Amino acid sequence: MLRTQRHTTLAGQVLVALCAVLASLPGRLAAEQSSSVQNTSFHSTTDWDVQPSLKFDVLCALNFLSGDPYYLEYYKSDYDRLAPQLRAEERAAFAGLKRRIKDENGGIVSAQLALYFSATDAESLNDMIRVVKDSSTMQRNLRATPYYSDDQWKIYEASRPNLQAAFRALERIHFEDDWEKHARPAVEQAIVAIAKDLPKYNVIPQVEQVLGTPRPTNTITIYMLYYSQPHGIKITGSRFLTHYSYPFRIVLRNAIHEMMHPPYDLANDPQLRADLQSLHTDSFLMDKVEHHNRSFGYNTLEGLEEEDCVQSLEQVIAERFGMGGEPHRYWQQQDDGIHVLAVALYSLMKQQGFPNDREAFPAFLKRMIESGALSKGRIEELNRAFLAPMGAKPN
Repeated sequence: MLRTQRHTTLAGQVLVALCAVLASLPGRLAAEQSSSVQNTSFHSTTDWDVQPSLKFDVLCALNFLSGDPYYLEYYKSDYDRLAPQLRAEERAAFAGLKRRIKDENGGIVSAQLALYFSATDAESLNDMIRVVKDSSTMQRNLRATPYYSDDQWKIYEASRPNLQAAFRALERIHFEDDWEKHARPAVEQAIVAIAKDLPKYNVIPQVEQVLGTPRPTNTITIYMLYYSQPHGIKITGSRFLTHYSYPFRIVLRNAIHEMMHPPYDLANDPQLRADLQSLHTDSFLMDKVEHHNRSFGYNTLEGLEEEDCVQSLEQVIAERFGMGGEPHRYWQQQDDGIHVLAVALYSLMKQQGFPNDREAFPAFLKRMIESGALSKGRIEELNRAFLAPMGAKPN
């Protein structure tokens, strides 16, 4: 799931949830799917892999090169360096991507495209151009994930002419060379600093305990990027995108968070689907879905539900590692306070002594909804009680 990083330790900054893909994926993606099929055992260790990625930085750069003010807050100097090199018709292609994916359909350009291109072996701009010209393999690979959508694919198909034009523009202005000069050195320096401490944190067994199911692999791959602010983005497999400037605590919490998308198997749990659907009647929750900055994402109840389930789980696991921070302040400020279901679930977890060895999260969630603990009005009540120590009220 795409996640906007509005964390207090970043002066107001801190997900597209996915799973492993089918065996026909090229290279390492095929290995990931093979692992998910063969490895059904719980893990006792966590392996870490941290690396830069030109491909994902290209996709994230599409955000600010569209001229979107939301991203110019972070990348104005990069825009001023790169945008003047673009021709008028090229700038129109970047703007067209934003218009179709974000403005018309409530998506995030970098998140949707990172998801799609993570199901390919493209690495260079030339590779990416070839994929856009013939996306049949990408589509076939994505169909094997529970997050493939015909409607979303139609948006991608309609975006392909603009995407190809944008990639060709970046190739023409030698974006790869610019990335090597301006981005890669800072990213690699950050990787050296963060990689030495990650092995101290055994994340995967904790994630598996709360979810009640094993992950496909115990390796977490982090792509450290230059142009991904203010997001953290989950892609296929046990991999995610984060920003090189984020402090260690946020990167670790990103890892905990992204490994839990999705936190349930709705395709095979019709009762939980119906339970979550029932939350449509909660006006306090629906107000957050319907009236928030769409640049944050979470523009459907289903998207906000999944994100908030994972955020509440992230908090309880982070506390086990001494990385709990200040959850009251965090949720009051995070994405302008829209994650009210996360607050309610976290409060109920504390009341109920979750997590424990007796109940996995999907069963806990189902029990909370069916027992009335999240009935109409209760989410707001739980938020008011949670924020009371700060003398604050829910937004």
